[in-house]
Amino acid sequence: MARWQPNASERLVVAALELFEERGYENTTVIEIAERAGLTKSTFFRHFPDKREVLFGGGAMTGLLVDGIDAAPTGAGPLEAVAHALDMIGAEVFTCDRREFGARRSAVIAANPELREREALKGLGLTASMIDALERRGVPDPTSRVAAELGALAWKIAYERWTDTANDDTFGELARRTLAEVRAAGAMC
Repeated sequence: MARWQPNASERLVVAALELFEERGYENTTVIEIAERAGLTKSTFFRHFPDKREVLFGGGAMTGLLVDGIDAAPTGAGPLEAVAHALDMIGAEVFTCDRREFGARRSAVIAANPELREREALKGLGLTASMIDALERRGVPDPTSRVAAELGALAWKIAYERWTDTANDDTFGELARRTLAEVRAAGAMC
């Protein structure tokens, strides 16, 4: 086996998803994931702390989300700053060529309580990061919390819609439309 091979992290994610689909999450080991990817167990642990985390991208999503809020135009309101971040995530992560992978990933997560729990915890962390980023922009509490929670809800709904392989809309289009729907629904309550 070569000492260094490109795209190790991505290969591990793909291998894990395939094995989770074939054998189930509980019946798959880190060693099997590494072997399927043509890598070693130690390489796996250089990229991920455990097999749960392999489907959740480490902290990359948090960084993109915060960068997107930070990069929003100066006069943008809180929800517009969140929408800007969702646009960036759609352009960089949730691209059309990854839609099928996203659908498969969602199915694996839905089938396992431990992965659903991890996804919920990641969502809480992402929401907290949005709150912090909005507060750094000068958005006061509770406005920053409400905007972040609405953004997180819109993200979740948009992602569900985006992973529907019959859908042709980009994630950014879905996120903006869903954010408007969530905002309108909140105004009706």
